[in-house]
Amino acid sequence: MNYRHAFHAGNFGDCMKHALLVWLLRAMQRKPGAIFALDSHAGIGRYDLSTGPATRTGEWQAGIGRLLDNPPLELADYVALVQQEGLYPGSPAIIQAMLRPQDRLACCERHPEDLITLRRNFARDPQVSIHGRDAWEALGALLPPKERRALVLIDPPYEATDEFYKLTDGLKRGHARFPTGVFAAWYPIKHRAPTRAFHNAMQQSGIKDIVVAEFWLRPAIDAARLNGCGLLVINPPYGFEAAAGDIMAALVARLADDFDAGCDVARLVDE
Repeated sequence: MNYRHAFHAGNFGDCMKHALLVWLLRAMQRKPGAIFALDSHAGIGRYDLSTGPATRTGEWQAGIGRLLDNPPLELADYVALVQQEGLYPGSPAIIQAMLRPQDRLACCERHPEDLITLRRNFARDPQVSIHGRDAWEALGALLPPKERRALVLIDPPYEATDEFYKLTDGLKRGHARFPTGVFAAWYPIKHRAPTRAFHNAMQQSGIKDIVVAEFWLRPAIDAARLNGCGLLVINPPYGFEAAAGDIMAALVARLADDFDAGCDVARLVDE
């Protein structure tokens, strides 16, 4: 409840998460059927990088700040959406900008101040509903949707020591409620032990068709520092592995300063 994403908006983790989010939603929209999108940890939706918390950390300057001018082709769609929105768009604003008339979005946020801002930012959009409820409870309450297809984005703050356990449990419960949904879970990479345990737990979950994409700026040996991040995707659309590899490589080329930076896309569980 203490985490405020405004301090980190537009950083390299956001760039990775949002570039892949844009690709996933575009891929799902190749078919005309309606899509339900669920953002489990929504934040406020849009962030002013020129004032307030973002200026105190300056993280965006090493993230989206390096992509705005002449972005590589693999990131052009994502960067165009950022420039279209004006303020840096969090995942709710990115999804909202991509909604077709038949699609809808549900956002969950528990931080009381952020919830007020989130509701204000999306108050006039009938395609977007805002829920001041626990994200893990929402995975059961809001799934399955009336639509036959869904994209569920899970991006917890990772403040609690048991967050990876909650994430694994949430993915298992959400998948049990809606096995055909596309689930995308972002996670930090500080040191490797927690991510290895998370991957092992997902391999033992009984869920099929899982791919992980990871991007790191430096070796994952400092547990007190965000060294990289990953996105675990259940039921990825066709072509995700190849596209994610290209997107990750473009991010490394533009954002990395360390020779040990890198990326990887791997299939964790077969279909």
